[in-house]
Amino acid sequence: MNDFILPYKKYAQFTGRSDRKEFWYFVIFYFVAAGILSIVDSTMFGGGRAVFGDGGFDVSSSGPLAGIFAIGSFIPMLAVAIRRLHDTGKTGWWVLLGLIPLVGTIILIVFYAQKGQPETNAHGEPPEGSRAA
Repeated sequence: MNDFILPYKKYAQFTGRSDRKEFWYFVIFYFVAAGILSIVDSTMFGGGRAVFGDGGFDVSSSGPLAGIFAIGSFIPMLAVAIRRLHDTGKTGWWVLLGLIPLVGTIILIVFYAQKGQPETNAHGEPPEGSRAA
């Protein structure tokens, strides 16, 4: 459970390193929580329903609960992504690849999935429990 909320405890900590476990558990938590909140939003506030009319198609993407969660989780998501890149020996600026549609996202997923450097690098000591034995 600690891996799910650790990025919130390190809310705006952009220095240091995060291992794969911390990063991917947070990503899973984020998408599950956002999905559940979207369902709750659509049930409580009627958002997310398709509206047909005049040949157009309009879908509300998010309600207030999912929106607040997304805004509150943006900085921790960015921080854990940068720390994850640091763990692989890359600078946090690589996160800007996410601004390139599809290709940038695929490259970042590959970077995030890479094994972290077992030794100390320019960004600090390896995360606790991820040292090579």
